Amino acid sequence: MDERWLTVEDICGYLNVSNETVYKWIEQRNMPAHRVGRRWMFKQGEVDGWVRSGGAADKSASPDAQGTKGE
Repeated sequence: MDERWLTVEDICGYLNVSNETVYKWIEQRNMPAHRVGRRWMFKQGEVDGWVRSGGAADKSASPDAQGTKGE
């Protein structure tokens, strides 16, 4: 059976994040998403793989990202 397409709202609930976060991830972190007309749609397996590979990791949590290295 094929995996069903998920909406932004579905992904927000699945990942427990806001829709603002999802749109930022699409634009800035190459979150796997597909345009269908005016809507963004997702395959859960693609999103799971992206999360596992570190795509959704909080980049500001590392010392390098905070700009404190070398001070």
